[in-house]
Amino acid sequence: MAVRKLKPVTPGQRHKVIGTFEDITASVPEKSLVYGKRSTGGRNNTGKMTVRYMGGGHKRKYRLIDFKREKDGVPAVVKTIEYDPNRSARIALLFYADGEKRYIIAPNGLQVGAKLLSGAEAAPEIGNALPLANIPVGTVIHNIELRPGQGALLVRSAGNFAQLTSREGNYCVIKLPSGELRKVLSACKATIGAVGNSDHALEQSGKAGRSRWFGQRPHNRGVVMNPHDHPMGGGEGRQSGGHPRSRKGLYAKGLKTRAPKKLSNKYIIERANKK
Repeated sequence: MAVRKLKPVTPGQRHKVIGTFEDITASVPEKSLVYGKRSTGGRNNTGKMTVRYMGGGHKRKYRLIDFKREKDGVPAVVKTIEYDPNRSARIALLFYADGEKRYIIAPNGLQVGAKLLSGAEAAPEIGNALPLANIPVGTVIHNIELRPGQGALLVRSAGNFAQLTSREGNYCVIKLPSGELRKVLSACKATIGAVGNSDHALEQSGKAGRSRWFGQRPHNRGVVMNPHDHPMGGGEGRQSGGHPRSRKGLYAKGLKTRAPKKLSNKYIIERANKK
């Protein structure tokens, strides 16, 4: 996957950097694996706005992604690599030997026609999903479960990868993209390789209107509001001073918000690297 910079024919194209989409092989999704997705506009079930700066945007269809990979021992062939408007990564359509079709997150280097397998007997090759107990130490992985059979929760966005660093009894030690070292049960599954579309981080919108297509509305900073509207508002000119905080008054930019007695704290060996 590469990016291309457009010739500045219009002001909106001057800073626009977008993907080439050369890895995508199909433009229409598999009909049996999509359903209509209603946009909320930041409203909850009573119609009250609970998230600001959301609304509008292009209509989307949700693609059902197989994060569990529980079809163990059934070989599958990659039929297409497709765009997914609901995530930064590309998705791959698998045709299983028993006739079933499923979408998965497309790892880096996955090609159409590749044969994939999941389960304990699968080889540690790109796109295969197997328990952490069967993955060699040092392997690059993504789509990591936190509980066996729960489905992948960690390392799913474009370009991300984790690394299996060591084993301690029934647990494997994994280095996450943030730099955090965490213990995960060896029975949990992970997929071999890094998530594809790694150039996603190099893309630039180019104009405000492109954010509106994604359903993002203009974002107002707290410091430009009145004191009635935000704790950081008011003052003559560009008033500074005081700690950055949210609209509700909670400190931002540095305050640790993780619960000190959270049960999963015991699985974290080393915190994320501080910049």
